[in-house]
Amino acid sequence: MRLIRGLHNLRPADRGCVATIGNFDGVHVGHRTVFQRLMARGRELGLPATVITFEPQPMELFAPDAAPARLTRLREKLKAIRACGIERVMVLEFNQKLAAMEARTFVQRLLIEGLGVRFLLVGDDFRFGRGRTGDFALLQRMGREAGWSNAGFEVEDLHTITHGEERISSTRVRDALARGDLEQAQYLLGRPYTMEGRVVHGDKRGRTIGFPTANINLHRRVSPVRGVYAVRVHGLDQAGWPGVANIGTRPTVDGLSARLEVHLFGLDRQIYGQHLEVELALKLRDEKKFDSFDALKTQIQRDAEAARAYLGVA
Repeated sequence: MRLIRGLHNLRPADRGCVATIGNFDGVHVGHRTVFQRLMARGRELGLPATVITFEPQPMELFAPDAAPARLTRLREKLKAIRACGIERVMVLEFNQKLAAMEARTFVQRLLIEGLGVRFLLVGDDFRFGRGRTGDFALLQRMGREAGWSNAGFEVEDLHTITHGEERISSTRVRDALARGDLEQAQYLLGRPYTMEGRVVHGDKRGRTIGFPTANINLHRRVSPVRGVYAVRVHGLDQAGWPGVANIGTRPTVDGLSARLEVHLFGLDRQIYGQHLEVELALKLRDEKKFDSFDALKTQIQRDAEAARAYLGVA
Protein backbone atom coordinates (compact mmCIF):
# COMPACT_ATOMS: atom_id res chain seq x y z
CA MET A 1 0.00 0.00 0.00
CA ARG A 2 1.37 3.40 -0.97
CA LEU A 3 1.22 6.07 1.72
CA ILE A 4 1.06 9.67 0.47
CA ARG A 5 1.69 12.27 3.18
CA GLY A 6 0.26 15.53 1.86
CA LEU A 7 -0.30 17.06 -1.57
CA HIS A 8 3.38 17.94 -1.91
CA ASN A 9 4.28 14.23 -2.03
CA LEU A 10 2.00 13.41 -4.96
CA ARG A 11 3.70 11.90 -8.00
CA PRO A 12 2.41 12.00 -11.60
CA ALA A 13 1.73 8.26 -11.30
CA ASP A 14 -0.73 8.97 -8.45
CA ARG A 15 -3.17 10.71 -10.80
CA GLY A 16 -6.20 8.66 -11.78
CA CYS A 17 -8.01 6.81 -9.00
CA VAL A 18 -11.27 6.11 -7.21
CA ALA A 19 -11.45 7.62 -3.74
CA THR A 20 -13.30 8.06 -0.48
CA ILE A 21 -12.77 10.65 2.27
CA GLY A 22 -13.22 10.34 6.04
CA ASN A 23 -11.67 9.83 9.47
CA PHE A 24 -12.23 6.05 9.42
CA ASP A 25 -11.43 5.77 13.12
CA GLY A 26 -11.42 2.12 14.15
CA VAL A 27 -11.81 0.85 10.56
CA HIS A 28 -15.00 -0.94 11.56
CA VAL A 29 -17.34 -3.18 9.55
CA GLY A 30 -19.09 -0.17 8.03
CA HIS A 31 -15.80 1.30 6.82
CA ARG A 32 -14.74 -2.02 5.34
CA THR A 33 -18.02 -2.25 3.42
CA VAL A 34 -17.25 1.18 1.96
CA PHE A 35 -13.76 0.05 0.98
CA GLN A 36 -15.14 -3.06 -0.71
CA ARG A 37 -17.52 -0.92 -2.79
CA LEU A 38 -14.67 1.44 -3.66
CA MET A 39 -12.33 -1.35 -4.74
CA ALA A 40 -15.10 -2.97 -6.82
CA ARG A 41 -15.64 0.32 -8.69
CA GLY A 42 -11.89 0.65 -9.09
CA ARG A 43 -11.71 -2.75 -10.74
CA GLU A 44 -14.51 -1.74 -13.12
CA LEU A 45 -12.61 1.40 -14.14
CA GLY A 46 -9.15 -0.12 -13.97
CA LEU A 47 -8.08 2.41 -11.31
CA PRO A 48 -6.50 2.07 -7.85
CA ALA A 49 -8.58 2.67 -4.71
CA THR A 50 -7.43 5.62 -2.60
CA VAL A 51 -8.51 6.46 0.95
CA ILE A 52 -8.15 10.13 1.95
CA THR A 53 -7.95 10.75 5.68
CA PHE A 54 -6.77 13.42 8.12
CA GLU A 55 -4.20 13.66 10.90
CA PRO A 56 -5.04 14.92 13.42
CA GLN A 57 -8.77 14.33 13.13
CA PRO A 58 -10.66 17.63 12.59
CA MET A 59 -12.29 17.69 16.05
CA GLU A 60 -8.85 17.37 17.64
CA LEU A 61 -7.96 20.72 16.06
CA PHE A 62 -11.25 22.57 16.50
CA ALA A 63 -12.17 21.34 20.00
CA PRO A 64 -9.36 19.22 21.48
CA ASP A 65 -10.97 18.97 24.92
CA ALA A 66 -14.24 17.71 23.42
CA ALA A 67 -12.76 15.43 20.75
CA PRO A 68 -13.84 11.79 21.03
CA ALA A 69 -11.40 9.15 22.23
CA ARG A 70 -9.32 7.69 19.44
CA LEU A 71 -10.08 4.05 18.66
CA THR A 72 -6.94 3.84 16.53
CA ARG A 73 -3.81 5.96 16.33
CA LEU A 74 -2.60 6.62 12.79
CA ARG A 75 -0.23 3.64 12.65
CA GLU A 76 -3.03 1.26 13.71
CA LYS A 77 -5.49 2.81 11.25
CA LEU A 78 -3.09 2.44 8.33
CA LYS A 79 -2.42 -1.18 9.26
CA ALA A 80 -6.17 -1.95 9.30
CA ILE A 81 -6.76 -0.13 5.99
CA ARG A 82 -3.90 -2.06 4.38
CA ALA A 83 -5.46 -5.32 5.55
CA CYS A 84 -8.62 -4.40 3.61
CA GLY A 85 -6.70 -4.37 0.32
CA ILE A 86 -6.70 -0.61 -0.28
CA GLU A 87 -3.89 0.36 -2.64
CA ARG A 88 -3.21 3.97 -1.59
CA VAL A 89 -3.81 6.18 1.42
CA MET A 90 -3.41 9.96 1.35
CA VAL A 91 -2.94 11.51 4.80
CA LEU A 92 -3.64 15.25 4.90
CA GLU A 93 -2.31 17.24 7.83
CA PHE A 94 -5.41 18.88 9.29
CA ASN A 95 -4.20 22.30 10.36
CA GLN A 96 -5.53 25.86 10.29
CA LYS A 97 -4.42 26.30 6.67
CA LEU A 98 -6.40 23.28 5.50
CA ALA A 99 -9.39 24.20 7.67
CA ALA A 100 -9.45 27.67 6.07
CA MET A 101 -9.31 26.38 2.50
CA GLU A 102 -12.41 27.22 0.44
CA ALA A 103 -14.49 24.19 -0.52
CA ARG A 104 -14.11 24.71 -4.28
CA THR A 105 -10.34 25.12 -3.87
CA PHE A 106 -10.21 21.85 -1.89
CA VAL A 107 -11.98 19.99 -4.70
CA GLN A 108 -9.92 21.60 -7.46
CA ARG A 109 -6.52 21.15 -5.85
CA LEU A 110 -6.97 17.75 -4.22
CA LEU A 111 -9.52 15.80 -6.22
CA ILE A 112 -9.18 17.21 -9.73
CA GLU A 113 -5.61 18.49 -10.14
CA GLY A 114 -3.93 16.38 -7.46
CA LEU A 115 -5.41 12.88 -7.54
CA GLY A 116 -7.38 13.00 -10.78
CA VAL A 117 -10.32 11.28 -9.08
CA ARG A 118 -12.78 9.59 -11.44
CA PHE A 119 -15.17 8.22 -8.82
CA LEU A 120 -15.77 9.55 -5.30
CA LEU A 121 -17.63 7.75 -2.52
CA VAL A 122 -18.82 9.98 0.36
CA GLY A 123 -21.77 10.33 2.71
CA ASP A 124 -24.59 12.65 1.64
CA ASP A 125 -24.01 14.55 4.91
CA PHE A 126 -20.29 15.03 4.21
CA ARG A 127 -19.15 18.62 4.85
CA PHE A 128 -15.79 20.16 4.03
CA GLY A 129 -13.98 23.39 3.35
CA ARG A 130 -13.96 26.71 5.17
CA GLY A 131 -17.07 27.05 7.33
CA ARG A 132 -18.12 23.53 6.20
CA THR A 133 -19.68 25.10 3.09
CA GLY A 134 -18.77 22.18 0.81
CA ASP A 135 -21.33 19.41 0.53
CA PHE A 136 -22.49 16.49 -1.60
CA ALA A 137 -24.26 18.80 -4.08
CA LEU A 138 -21.08 20.86 -4.65
CA LEU A 139 -19.06 17.70 -5.29
CA GLN A 140 -21.62 16.55 -7.86
CA ARG A 141 -21.67 19.95 -9.54
CA MET A 142 -17.88 20.27 -9.73
CA GLY A 143 -17.56 16.69 -10.94
CA ARG A 144 -19.90 17.48 -13.84
CA GLU A 145 -18.28 20.86 -14.57
CA ALA A 146 -14.84 19.27 -14.90
CA GLY A 147 -16.16 16.72 -17.36
CA TRP A 148 -15.47 18.90 -20.40
CA SER A 149 -11.72 18.57 -19.77
CA ASN A 150 -11.94 14.82 -19.06
CA ALA A 151 -11.10 15.62 -15.44
CA GLY A 152 -14.64 15.09 -14.19
CA PHE A 153 -15.69 12.59 -11.60
CA GLU A 154 -18.76 10.70 -10.50
CA VAL A 155 -19.99 11.04 -6.91
CA GLU A 156 -21.86 8.27 -5.11
CA ASP A 157 -23.59 8.36 -1.74
CA LEU A 158 -22.38 6.05 1.01
CA HIS A 159 -25.33 4.01 2.13
CA THR A 160 -25.72 3.62 5.88
CA ILE A 161 -24.44 0.29 7.19
CA THR A 162 -26.58 -1.00 10.05
CA HIS A 163 -26.46 -3.63 12.77
CA GLY A 164 -30.03 -4.48 13.63
CA GLU A 165 -31.77 -1.13 13.31
CA GLU A 166 -28.77 0.91 14.46
CA ARG A 167 -26.09 2.53 12.32
CA ILE A 168 -22.61 1.05 12.60
CA SER A 169 -20.33 3.87 13.65
CA SER A 170 -17.15 4.67 15.52
CA THR A 171 -19.34 6.21 18.23
CA ARG A 172 -21.12 2.89 18.79
CA VAL A 173 -17.77 1.12 19.08
CA ARG A 174 -16.63 3.68 21.68
CA ASP A 175 -19.87 3.24 23.61
CA ALA A 176 -19.46 -0.55 23.65
CA LEU A 177 -15.86 -0.26 24.85
CA ALA A 178 -16.84 2.23 27.56
CA ARG A 179 -19.41 -0.29 28.86
CA GLY A 180 -16.81 -3.06 28.81
CA ASP A 181 -18.84 -4.90 26.17
CA LEU A 182 -15.92 -6.30 24.19
CA GLU A 183 -18.16 -8.80 22.41
CA GLN A 184 -20.31 -6.02 20.95
CA ALA A 185 -17.21 -4.00 20.03
CA GLN A 186 -15.74 -7.03 18.25
CA TYR A 187 -18.98 -7.51 16.30
CA LEU A 188 -18.94 -3.89 15.12
CA LEU A 189 -15.22 -3.92 14.33
CA GLY A 190 -15.18 -7.36 12.76
CA ARG A 191 -12.15 -8.22 14.91
CA PRO A 192 -11.08 -8.07 18.57
CA TYR A 193 -10.24 -4.60 19.85
CA THR A 194 -6.49 -4.07 20.19
CA MET A 195 -4.09 -1.29 21.16
CA GLU A 196 -0.51 -1.11 19.93
CA GLY A 197 2.71 0.53 20.96
CA ARG A 198 6.36 0.19 21.82
CA VAL A 199 7.48 -1.00 25.26
CA VAL A 200 9.14 1.85 27.17
CA HIS A 201 10.83 2.16 30.54
CA GLY A 202 8.43 2.85 33.41
CA ASP A 203 9.03 3.58 37.08
CA LYS A 204 9.44 -0.17 37.75
CA ARG A 205 7.10 -0.12 40.75
CA GLY A 206 5.31 -3.27 39.56
CA ARG A 207 8.36 -5.45 40.06
CA THR A 208 8.58 -4.34 43.72
CA ILE A 209 5.27 -6.10 44.40
CA GLY A 210 5.99 -9.12 42.20
CA PHE A 211 4.18 -7.98 39.07
CA PRO A 212 6.62 -6.48 36.54
CA THR A 213 4.85 -4.79 33.64
CA ALA A 214 5.52 -3.85 30.04
CA ASN A 215 4.65 -0.16 29.75
CA ILE A 216 3.18 1.17 26.51
CA ASN A 217 2.38 4.82 25.86
CA LEU A 218 -1.05 5.14 24.24
CA HIS A 219 -0.31 8.22 22.08
CA ARG A 220 -3.91 9.35 22.41
CA ARG A 221 -5.41 12.43 24.01
CA VAL A 222 -8.07 10.22 25.60
CA SER A 223 -8.23 6.43 25.85
CA PRO A 224 -11.50 4.76 24.75
CA VAL A 225 -10.99 2.08 27.43
CA ARG A 226 -10.10 2.19 31.12
CA GLY A 227 -9.76 -0.48 33.73
CA VAL A 228 -8.23 -3.92 34.18
CA TYR A 229 -8.41 -6.55 31.43
CA ALA A 230 -7.43 -10.10 30.62
CA VAL A 231 -5.34 -9.76 27.45
CA ARG A 232 -3.54 -11.64 24.71
CA VAL A 233 -0.37 -9.97 23.49
CA HIS A 234 0.88 -10.33 19.92
CA GLY A 235 4.38 -9.51 18.73
CA LEU A 236 6.33 -11.91 20.97
CA ASP A 237 7.53 -15.34 19.93
CA GLN A 238 4.38 -16.97 21.33
CA ALA A 239 1.13 -16.14 19.55
CA GLY A 240 -1.34 -14.49 21.88
CA TRP A 241 0.85 -14.38 25.00
CA PRO A 242 -1.56 -14.25 27.98
CA GLY A 243 -1.52 -11.50 30.55
CA VAL A 244 -3.40 -8.98 32.63
CA ALA A 245 -3.38 -5.25 31.84
CA ASN A 246 -4.28 -1.98 33.45
CA ILE A 247 -5.30 0.92 31.21
CA GLY A 248 -5.69 4.28 32.84
CA THR A 249 -3.93 6.82 35.02
CA ARG A 250 -2.80 4.52 37.85
CA PRO A 251 -4.60 6.45 40.62
CA THR A 252 -2.91 4.61 43.51
CA VAL A 253 0.49 6.02 42.48
CA ASP A 254 -0.84 9.46 41.55
CA GLY A 255 -0.61 8.81 37.84
CA LEU A 256 -1.68 11.65 35.60
CA SER A 257 -1.24 10.45 32.01
CA ALA A 258 -3.04 7.50 30.44
CA ARG A 259 -0.93 4.45 29.73
CA LEU A 260 -1.19 0.71 29.17
CA GLU A 261 0.66 -1.59 31.57
CA VAL A 262 0.73 -5.34 30.87
CA HIS A 263 1.89 -8.12 33.18
CA LEU A 264 2.75 -11.08 30.92
CA PHE A 265 2.36 -14.48 32.57
CA GLY A 266 5.60 -16.46 32.63
CA LEU A 267 7.70 -13.96 30.68
CA ASP A 268 11.20 -13.72 32.16
CA ARG A 269 13.14 -11.53 29.71
CA GLN A 270 13.50 -7.86 28.83
CA ILE A 271 11.36 -6.63 25.94
CA TYR A 272 12.10 -2.89 25.96
CA GLY A 273 11.74 -1.38 22.50
CA GLN A 274 9.53 -4.14 21.09
CA HIS A 275 6.31 -3.18 19.33
CA LEU A 276 3.37 -5.10 20.80
CA GLU A 277 -0.29 -5.47 19.92
CA VAL A 278 -2.47 -5.96 23.00
CA GLU A 279 -5.82 -7.68 22.40
CA LEU A 280 -8.43 -7.00 25.08
CA ALA A 281 -10.15 -10.30 25.88
CA LEU A 282 -12.28 -9.56 28.99
CA LYS A 283 -12.82 -6.55 31.23
CA LEU A 284 -12.24 -7.62 34.84
CA ARG A 285 -13.02 -4.39 36.68
CA ASP A 286 -12.86 -0.60 36.59
CA GLU A 287 -9.76 1.24 37.69
CA LYS A 288 -9.76 1.94 41.41
CA LYS A 289 -7.64 3.82 43.94
CA PHE A 290 -6.40 1.71 46.85
CA ASP A 291 -5.38 2.89 50.30
CA SER A 292 -2.02 1.15 50.22
CA PHE A 293 0.36 -0.84 48.05
CA ASP A 294 -0.52 -3.95 50.07
CA ALA A 295 -4.17 -3.56 49.14
CA LEU A 296 -3.16 -2.93 45.52
CA LYS A 297 -0.96 -6.05 45.50
CA THR A 298 -3.80 -8.19 46.87
CA GLN A 299 -6.17 -6.93 44.17
CA ILE A 300 -3.60 -7.46 41.41
CA GLN A 301 -3.17 -11.06 42.57
CA ARG A 302 -6.94 -11.52 42.30
CA ASP A 303 -6.97 -9.88 38.86
CA ALA A 304 -4.17 -12.17 37.68
CA GLU A 305 -6.02 -15.26 38.92
CA ALA A 306 -9.19 -14.15 37.16
CA ALA A 307 -7.30 -13.47 33.92
CA ARG A 308 -5.53 -16.84 34.08
CA ALA A 309 -8.85 -18.62 34.61
CA TYR A 310 -10.50 -16.83 31.66
CA LEU A 311 -7.53 -17.35 29.33
CA GLY A 312 -7.01 -20.96 30.37
CA VAL A 313 -3.53 -20.44 31.80
CA ALA A 314 -2.35 -22.82 34.51
